[in-house]
Amino acid sequence: MNWNFGDLLDGCAAVLPEDAPAVIQGGRGRSWVDFARRTNNLAAGLGDLGAQPDDRLAIYLRNCPEYVEAVAACFKARLVHVNVNFRYLDEELHYILDNSDAKFVVFGAEFTERVAQLRDRLPGVHWIQVGSDTPDFAIDFEKLAGTGDGAPLGIERSEDDLLFVYTGGTTGMPKAVMWRQGDLWMALGGGTNVPANRRVRPPTPAQHLENVRRHGPGPRQITACPLMHGTGLFTTIGNLVGGGCAVLLEKPNFDAEELWDTVERTRANSAIIVGDAFAKPMLNALNENPGRWDLSSLKILISSGVMWSRDVKRGLLDHHPAMSLADMFGSSEAIGFGTSITTGEGESRTARFQIGESCKVFTEDHRQVEPGSGERGFIARSGPIPLGYYKDEEKTARTFPTIDGIRYSIPGDWCTVEADGTLNLLGRGSACINTAGEKVYPEEVEEVLKTHPSIEDALVFGIADERWGQAVTAVVSLSPGQEFDEAALRGFLRECLAGYKTPKRIHAVEKMFRAPNGKADYQRAVAWVEDLRSCRSTG
Repeated sequence: MNWNFGDLLDGCAAVLPEDAPAVIQGGRGRSWVDFARRTNNLAAGLGDLGAQPDDRLAIYLRNCPEYVEAVAACFKARLVHVNVNFRYLDEELHYILDNSDAKFVVFGAEFTERVAQLRDRLPGVHWIQVGSDTPDFAIDFEKLAGTGDGAPLGIERSEDDLLFVYTGGTTGMPKAVMWRQGDLWMALGGGTNVPANRRVRPPTPAQHLENVRRHGPGPRQITACPLMHGTGLFTTIGNLVGGGCAVLLEKPNFDAEELWDTVERTRANSAIIVGDAFAKPMLNALNENPGRWDLSSLKILISSGVMWSRDVKRGLLDHHPAMSLADMFGSSEAIGFGTSITTGEGESRTARFQIGESCKVFTEDHRQVEPGSGERGFIARSGPIPLGYYKDEEKTARTFPTIDGIRYSIPGDWCTVEADGTLNLLGRGSACINTAGEKVYPEEVEEVLKTHPSIEDALVFGIADERWGQAVTAVVSLSPGQEFDEAALRGFLRECLAGYKTPKRIHAVEKMFRAPNGKADYQRAVAWVEDLRSCRSTG
C-alpha cells in the first residue's frame, strides 16, 4: 500500500466536516478546509519557485500554525522536512542548513537578523518568512499560503518520500535520521489511533480514510513540547493524519498554567510532554490551584524522551484520576521500544516498560540478553525503522546493524530484561559514567535525587578526574523556599544507592540545563561545572 502523509492529509480534508479544527493556537485556528486550502497553495507555490521532489525544506520556527502548515506542504509537494533548533546560533544554524542541502527555509520574523547575516553563505536558498515586515531577500509565507485556488495538487506521491529529523545526541554534530513515510506511518501505529479501529491497522489508505469519515474528527492533542523535536513532531503528524487537531501553546517558554487553561478552553483530549521538566510544573500548578480547571476532557498525558517519576505521576492522578499516563520509550531512530501505563487503578515503576513488538535486547557483541539474567544490554527494534543517517554511513552501520539476517535500530539505550519480559531502562550508553571501573547510569541517580523534598530538578554526569577516571557529578535546582545542603543530599543518596553512585560533588543552579523540549543538555552542564572548577583553581 502507498501510505503517504500528503495523500492522507488530502483525504482527511475531503471526509471531515468543514468546521472541524485542524490547528488551534490561542485565538488563532485553522479548520480542516482552511488548512487544506493553505497547505495546497503553499505546496503549489513552492513548485512555482522550482521545488522538485526530494528537495529539502528547513523549518526555523517556534510552535505556531505555520509550522504545522509548512510540514504538511512538505508532504504534499514531496519535499523533505528538515527541523531546525530555534536556539541554534550562527555556526550551528549554518551547519544544519548546509548539511541537509536545504533549498527552502521557512523562518520566523524574530530570526530575520540572524538569517540576513547567514544567507550569503548559502547561495541558492529560497528564504520564506513567517510574520510581518518581510525583508527584500525573503518571500512572504502568508502570500504563498493565500495565493491560489487551494485545490489538491493531483500529483502521484510515494511512501518512499522522505522526512528528516535532526537529532543532537550527546556527542558530535547533529545527524539527520532519514525516515521513509511508509515506515514512519507503521511505526506510529498505522491508523490504530482511529477510535473504533484502535487495535487493528486499516489494510488500505482508503479504509483508513473511511474510518476517519465514519468516526469524525480525531482527538484534540496539545503539543506542549517543541515541534522541532521528534517527540512533538511525530505525535503531531500521527494525530493529524488520523483527522485530529494540533493544539499549540502561545508562550515561548512552557507555562503550566497556560497548558491547563488550554485544556479547559479547547476541551483537549490528550497532551504531549517530556518528563518531569513539564510534569512537575504542571503538578505544582494543580497543587497551588485546586479545582481551578475543568480537566474532564483530558483522557491521556503522553511523555517520551526522559524520565517521568512515579511520585509526580501519582500527584497528577490525584487531581484527575480518570486519565491515563503513558510513558513511551523511543527515540528519533526508533519508535515503540516500550510503554509504561499508569492509571488511577495501578502504576508501573519508573523506568520499567512493557517491551514492544519486534524488540530485543543485545549485548555489545550482539548476543541476545536472556530475560531474568540480569545482564545489561542495548534495546533494539526491527521492522519499520529509519534508513539511516544522512551523509554518515559509519554511524548508520553502528546504529542500524544487521544481526542474524534482520536489520535493527540500536540507538544506545542500556537496559535489563525481567523474567516477565519487562524492561528496566538504565540510560543512554553515551551518557554512561565510568568511575573507578564501575558503570553509573545518570538517570538512576537523577531519579533518586528528584525524590528529595528540596530538589526540583537534577542532572548527573561524569567529569574527568585523575583518580576516578570520571567523577560522578550532579547539578540540582531547588524547589521554592528550599535551601541547598550538599552534605545532606549526598547522605540521602547513600541510603538509597550503592556508594560509588553517589556524586563526588553536587552543585546548585538557578535554572536547570535543559533544551526547550525538556531533554537534558549534559554538554552545557559539564561545561558549567568545568568552568566553575577552573575559576576555583585559579581564584
